[in-house]
Amino acid sequence: MAGETSLNRLLAQLRPVQDPVRYGFALVDDDVSPAGLTPLMTFREAEGLTLIAPIDALKAAGLSPRFTCRRITLTVHSALEAVGLTAAVSATLAQAGISANVVAAVFHDHVFVPEADAQRAMAALNRLSARSGDAQGAIR
Repeated sequence: MAGETSLNRLLAQLRPVQDPVRYGFALVDDDVSPAGLTPLMTFREAEGLTLIAPIDALKAAGLSPRFTCRRITLTVHSALEAVGLTAAVSATLAQAGISANVVAAVFHDHVFVPEADAQRAMAALNRLSARSGDAQGAIR
């Protein structure tokens, strides 16, 4: 099943869902995830290996989270080559004064927002989707 590439359809079908798990970003210098830790995501940079994992798992592995956040999954199946989704989501959250760290995967985009801002982020994303859905209906 191919992902959606139309920005209007992506936004209208955004369907954000907040994960109940508290996540954190952490850095390890030796490019190896600690034994027993299964990160949600890893990304290797020149400065070290970034891990995104549940806060409790990071702390149990002896790591200090640098950013405590909530994950919001945009459940629309977005194509990796789609243009503008990250920009639209980031702009919407920026207008609300909310930091957004976006990770794209094969099926969905995931937005990591500060824990204290998660509910406001959900509301802003739902408004974005509703406005886009209204615009879609007007075009038909």
